[in-house]
Amino acid sequence: MEFAFTAEQQMIGETARTWFAEQATSARTRAAMAGDGMDAALWSGFCRELGLSGVALPEHHGGAGLGLVELAIVAEAAGAQVAALPLLGHAAVARAIAAGGSEAQQAHWLPRLIGADTLAAAALDANVAPDGASLTGSAAMVPHGGNAGLFLVSKGNQAWLVPADTGVKAHTPVTMDQTRPLATITLDAVAAEPLADCAAALAAARATGWVVLAAEGLGVAQAALDRTVAYAKDRVQFGRAIGSFQAYKHRLADMMIANEQARSAVYWAACAIDEGSDDASLALHAAKSFAADTAFKCAADMIQLHGGIGFTWEHDAHLFFKRARSLQTLMGSGAWHREQVARIVLGDMA
Repeated sequence: MEFAFTAEQQMIGETARTWFAEQATSARTRAAMAGDGMDAALWSGFCRELGLSGVALPEHHGGAGLGLVELAIVAEAAGAQVAALPLLGHAAVARAIAAGGSEAQQAHWLPRLIGADTLAAAALDANVAPDGASLTGSAAMVPHGGNAGLFLVSKGNQAWLVPADTGVKAHTPVTMDQTRPLATITLDAVAAEPLADCAAALAAARATGWVVLAAEGLGVAQAALDRTVAYAKDRVQFGRAIGSFQAYKHRLADMMIANEQARSAVYWAACAIDEGSDDASLALHAAKSFAADTAFKCAADMIQLHGGIGFTWEHDAHLFFKRARSLQTLMGSGAWHREQVARIVLGDMA
């Protein structure tokens, strides 16, 4: 597979990176952390001003009609600033509705999701029991579940749309990554509408979620490298910039190599989905595990290579480290994804 960004994709990337660098500042992120973990003004601007909330959704419902490559570009830019946005669940649910929703479900929900009138969250593999047209049970670790107005709830091969105002209760404890709060939602005989094609919806939700997480991880890793390189040029020790010391340069080189490998994995996965490649499943599992681990390694190296200041609350290094750690946990651990890679490659031998 040969891959290079088109002129349009390069423009989307430049626009997204510039916008997030200007808007998703450290001060705004910390303010969101002190509140409910979401920068509502940033999300509104992302959807309504930047117009990228529908980048991978159909044009006839108000989207841009593009694909996961473009969504990955946007998610990478958001990850580079550790933006306090509900992009993960929102994109997964919207793509699920586009892939497996009825015409009525698509017409009702997609314009609302694209326009930021409704915020969506995904509660996949929930512990729920259907009873006619209602659901009872709970789901843990739902990203931005406390902010959502619509939930995609799944169990096994079944999936339902559940509006929050039907009686869904959400509890959001303090978790490591306060820029992406994880809620536990409780459903007590709430109204639930099954999707028309649950299999297609769930496949789209998982693929979208894994690509978004992997791309965010790439953004975290690249930002960790860029910020550390800038610090290495400015910090002087023993009369020299610390970046001139060989051991320091070796660590930076290792980070750069890991970043380039992660970049290849992320955009291989996104491109494979968009093109319907036979390698799509393999690429998704590889990208999610490798990019999340790369983000964690680079964020940890960022803290160490910044020395004492890197361990302080005032420095942003800990924000990247916490986001990277959560990326490793959400939607399957690295060990689980690598096991899926082994099963795909080795088949019954795995």
